[in-house]
Amino acid sequence: MTTEPCDGCGRAVQIAGGIANLWTFGGDASEGLTLEFEDGSEHLLCYDCIEELPEDARARDVAALDGYEHTIDE
Repeated sequence: MTTEPCDGCGRAVQIAGGIANLWTFGGDASEGLTLEFEDGSEHLLCYDCIEELPEDARARDVAALDGYEHTIDE
């Protein structure tokens, strides 16, 4: 499974799918989503950052997440 940084907090986000998961049945859950906004921008966000966005989120709301810190339950 590959990881990419969250555009909100910078934490590594696991991305499900791809060749790495072709022959395995475990660990196929993603830790975030790519959201596309009305201005055409796309942002990969972890679920914690998605929860921090307002109801009618815009790209500038993602920029406001810069430096957002959350607890990591591992």
